[in-house]
Order: sequence, then structure tokens, then C-alpha cells
Amino acid sequence: MNIDLTDTTSSQINSALVKARRASGSPAIGMVLTLVIVTDEGNHYDALKAAGEASKEHPSRILVVVRRPGRSPRDRAKARLDAEVRMGGGGAGAGETVLLRLHGELAAHAYSVVLPLLLPDAPVVVWWPEDAPEKPSDDLLGTLAQRRITDAAATEDPEAALVLRAETYAPGDTDLAWTRITPWRSVLAAALDQKHTEITGATVEGEEYNPSTELLALWLAERLSVPVERDVSDGPGITAVRLMTADGVICLDRADGSLAELAVPGQPDRHVALQRRSTAELIAEELRRLDPDEAYEQAVRFGGGGAGTGTGGVKQAGVTQGGVKQAAAKKPTAQAAAKKGAARTSAKADAAEPEAEPDGTQPAERDGAEPNGAGPK
Repeated sequence: MNIDLTDTTSSQINSALVKARRASGSPAIGMVLTLVIVTDEGNHYDALKAAGEASKEHPSRILVVVRRPGRSPRDRAKARLDAEVRMGGGGAGAGETVLLRLHGELAAHAYSVVLPLLLPDAPVVVWWPEDAPEKPSDDLLGTLAQRRITDAAATEDPEAALVLRAETYAPGDTDLAWTRITPWRSVLAAALDQKHTEITGATVEGEEYNPSTELLALWLAERLSVPVERDVSDGPGITAVRLMTADGVICLDRADGSLAELAVPGQPDRHVALQRRSTAELIAEELRRLDPDEAYEQAVRFGGGGAGTGTGGVKQAGVTQGGVKQAAAKKPTAQAAAKKGAARTSAKADAAEPEAEPDGTQPAERDGAEPNGAGPK
């Protein structure tokens, strides 16, 4: 059931939702959350289709915010709200869908339009398929949400987007580039559970500007505290991960984007399903948990220049060397550099410090000079 509303208000939209619910024979609200999608006319169809599929697993009220500020001064001076209410079937998934088009000045006040349409006493998730704000937690719509979803892969510079996500991280932030590597992390963790051995290094192979490859390298470097090399391949996505151990190389290789081969020293090779997942599956996974993702925070801040890291971020972690990018594990490297620096400083101080006379005085003091080198009085 579809209801079109032109030049309407949030109150009239709520009334249309109640009317549609009663007409469909389900007056009770059986939804578990509100999903707010902030997008544009060019991308709202794909985003809405993915959200509708995800709502079959998580029944929700989907609010699609499409800003249309207008091009001419006359259009920008107007303020109009158009809405389309969809209930059951089609793009509505297993819940309710409201497509909101904010024209003119109203495009800058999406918060005031969305707030009255949120489900009462239910979590709120905000998703930016593209053009996410620099700091999602400070965005007015972002302040409504317990979970804020962005996608670094949809930006022009994915590595710079990861650096920005690290610098502006707040509890509740997440990125679909991180969600895409969940199967990889699961298989690698299971392989290490089966093979208890010392890890000496790792290599992650994937497309050059793939943020998921960068995040997987950073996660391994942060969790294992070993150097991690970043090799560039033709893709698709992540193609291989190799863990160097005392017993040999643990290799997870996915050349075709669907079926991977896991090789563990001392065990027969076996195939693992690592299909590249759709956006709907990624959104469904993110909606399963609404608490802060601490593993994502640690990984993105480890290489992204977040609070307390003092590093240059993912770009420093990816240094191109002969066609190979290296995501160095900064924790052990920084500690080793600090120890070497302290040793050099101590050695220089010992070499520069003059020997004391038998009476305990320094040569400068014995000659009548001030200890600070100011010369004799």
C-alpha cells in the first residue's frame, strides 16, 4: 500500500502511517528500530532496496531523507515536504517505509522533520550510503542514533576517509568497510585457534584502494603486534592473507571472490565459503548489535591517527615500496624506536659529561666558571 503526500507535515505523515497500518490489518507496531537513510535522488533506490531486504531480519521503520535544496534562488527560498508512505511488500520490506523529500530551506532542517517520525522507545540507526558528514556523531541526525553507519568504499579517497573516521570516532560509529571483513576475521581467528604457534609476520593482499584491505591489515597488526605487509592485487576486494609462523605459512587465499582455500601447516588444505556479500547483508549484520564496536575502534585508531596514537594514520601505514604497500605494526616498532632513542640519548650524555675531579667538583667549577657555562664572575 502506497500513500503519496505533497506539501505535507510530519503530523500528516504519522496519520498516514496509522491509516496504512489499519488498512493492512496490523494495527499494532511490531518493529524493533528506526533506520534513517540520508541519501540523494541518485542513490536512494539502491539504499532503500538494501534496507528493505535487511528489514526482513530486523522489522523496522525506514525513513529515507532526500535533500533537494534547489538550484535557483527562488527554489532555495521555498520550503516544502513531500512524502511517500509504503506499507508491506515491495520496497517496504517487513516494516514501514517513508520516503521524505525536503525541498528548499527545509533541506537544512531534516532533524526537525525526522524527530516526530521516530518509533517511540526504540533504537535509532542512521546510515549514510554516500557523502557522510566529517563527524557523524556531531551531525544533528547522528545525535539521534545509537549506531551511525558510513561507507569509506563509497568515497573518492577511501584511505583518507579511514583517517577521518579514526580522528572523529565516537562510540556507536562503524563503517561497512569493517563489516565486509567479518568473515575473514572469523576464519583467521579459527585457524589460529587450531594452530597454536608464534606469529612472526603477516601479509594482506587486495585491491590498491580498498579500505577493507587496509582495515584487515590494521586489525592484524593491532591484535598480533607483528609487522604486516600490504600487497596490491587486481582483486576483487581482498584476495589473500598469509600469516608467517614458526611452523610455516598459514594462507587464506580467495582468488575468485567467492570460494577461498585455507592452508595450515600440518593439516590438509580445505575450501572455505567467502562470498562477497551484498549491501543488504552488510546492513543486516550491523543491525544485529547496537552497542559500540570496540574492535573496530581499536583497528581504525591503530592506524588512523586517532586519540592517543600520534601517528599519521592509514597513509603512513601504507608506504608504497616497489608496488607493495606495507602496513607496519606501529606498536612494536614505536617501542623499539623509543628504546633505541633512549639508548642513544644516554650514550651521548655519557660521552658529553666531563669526568669529576677526585674532590667531586666538575672541571668548570674548579676553574671558577658557573655550572651553566656563564663564565667566571
